[in-house]
Amino acid sequence: MTFMEFMDKFPTEKRIVEYFYNIRYQKGIECNHCNSPKVHKRKENIKLLDCNDCGNTFSPFKGTIFEKSSTDLRKWFYAIHLFLNGKKGISGLQLKREIGVTYKTAWRMLQQIRKAMGNAENSEFFNTIVEIDETYVGGKPRKKNNHKDNDGNGGGTSTPIKRGRGTTKTPVVGVIDRINKKVFAKVSIPNKNGQKLTGKQLIEILKTVSAQENGNVIMTDQFKGYDPLSRNKFIHLRVDHSKSYVDGNIHTNSVESFWAILKRAVYGIYHHVSVKYLQRYVDEFCFRWNNRENNMFDLVLKQSIFA
Repeated sequence: MTFMEFMDKFPTEKRIVEYFYNIRYQKGIECNHCNSPKVHKRKENIKLLDCNDCGNTFSPFKGTIFEKSSTDLRKWFYAIHLFLNGKKGISGLQLKREIGVTYKTAWRMLQQIRKAMGNAENSEFFNTIVEIDETYVGGKPRKKNNHKDNDGNGGGTSTPIKRGRGTTKTPVVGVIDRINKKVFAKVSIPNKNGQKLTGKQLIEILKTVSAQENGNVIMTDQFKGYDPLSRNKFIHLRVDHSKSYVDGNIHTNSVESFWAILKRAVYGIYHHVSVKYLQRYVDEFCFRWNNRENNMFDLVLKQSIFA
């Protein structure tokens, strides 16, 4: 959606409220207290609805990312538009300049939008050829030389590190269905021994999206954490990155393409992401990847409803 299309679609706040009514109440407006369809809109305040049966007054924005926000809805919708039009997102400072709010408000709005992006039901299993890989997001190793670290992204130490050990990076595990082009990624909480991922952690993340009993074909690199896959009814194929990044049809290039987009956004747009909010940023780029051919604007509005 271009800027001109956005302005034609949402010229007034009234049009925005009506548009959200259609998103939230696709089967007709009902009272959120007694479920009665006998509801009427207020003329003096289009954001409030009254129930003729129980006398309850309610807002269609209750239980959404817009609840308890004093920011104009036109700014909210324009923020969503800007955020989605940027392939790698938009920073809080840029949004502050674009819509004329404080940085604190812009930052909260972006976090709320990411919260909506992550509000997707993970109902479908990955039942085809699946790639799984892990990466590390965050701080740089303390010492650098020309070595590459084991995740293939450069920036090694005087002694090559093992999958994030010795750094302040946070591990993120990604799973991609090669046929359906869907991605699922999860921030992994470091264990007591540091930030090195264990086979148990990797298996648990994989099982959340991959139906184990179907004998999925799982493609990975040579990391030892993937050794238990062959003992869990998966068909496990590996590519040795020390020799080649592609071995016939065996590779993890799809999930590595996803890591490239995520990291370029973190380093180029956001610059720094705290561990506390890292999952929301990961959810943002999973949403962008999985819905790049869909109407993302309407989907964000649908997923903005939590209750």
